[in-house]
Amino acid sequence: MVEEYNDTRSGFLLALTAYTIWGFTPFYIKSVEHIHALHILVYRIVFSLPIITLVLIAMGRTSDLKSALTSWRMVGMAFITAALVTINWGVFIYSVVTDRSLETALGYYINPLFTVMLGAVVLRERLDKLQMTAIALAAVGVAVVTWEVGRLPWMALAVTVSWGLYALARRALPIGPNQGFLLELLILAVPAFAFLVYSHLHVGQFPGPVTMQDYVLLMFGGLVTTVPLLLYANGAKRLKLSTIGIMQYVAPTIIFLIAVFVFREPFSSGRAIAFAIIWSALGIYSISIFRTMRRRPVMIAEETPPLD
Repeated sequence: MVEEYNDTRSGFLLALTAYTIWGFTPFYIKSVEHIHALHILVYRIVFSLPIITLVLIAMGRTSDLKSALTSWRMVGMAFITAALVTINWGVFIYSVVTDRSLETALGYYINPLFTVMLGAVVLRERLDKLQMTAIALAAVGVAVVTWEVGRLPWMALAVTVSWGLYALARRALPIGPNQGFLLELLILAVPAFAFLVYSHLHVGQFPGPVTMQDYVLLMFGGLVTTVPLLLYANGAKRLKLSTIGIMQYVAPTIIFLIAVFVFREPFSSGRAIAFAIIWSALGIYSISIFRTMRRRPVMIAEETPPLD
């Protein structure tokens, strides 16, 4: 029996909308950049919590969460994933407010290749020649950036490593993506509220929101966080793995274009060479994805016994 892998128009539109929102997120962060970066991060957590909670209650999808909260092992795993996603969010916010969005765009471009490498090192997955070539080219691209700016692009590497490890850790978390996200927010809410209490008691150390408009913008951050997550979770179910693999380049491409043409961040010839190398690596990686997906139905057909 051959398993069919088909894309649907609804899946494509849902995923495309999610990636587009993620790509345009720097505009939102720029609108609140006058607020301390820690406040932006903390309010993102605080205002995302009620939204995803109400959505899951309305969908009747909270039973798995109740089971997870009674398991110390699952809560411990969620602590790890919550810490990793916080690092990823924090670095991304900091990069935008300090006019270094290009670094995070580079990091998100590299991420798929880092994830493949993690699979080989941690999960003992075999790499084909195209994947090894792509990873090697990505390393060359990072080396070029390091040489050009005179330091490691730590934001790009932090985004890459934190998201790659997050994806790996979430694979081991036996709970749905939306329920898992709520579990992470429940864990993060404790230090988030503690920080808000501390910052309000020590006014001046962490400049926070000062106007009603600022609070409205920060509340909007909850939608910016949860809406694309929900769109992606539903869209990915209706798409081939190869399609998702290619579509994940949409967000960093939008961030790259915004950083260069709207924010006018420096884009030297050295960075242009580095990005060209990374894009070449992603092209080679994409070819590997398509080859794998073409072989997969055949493998399934050979391994699945006939149902007659």
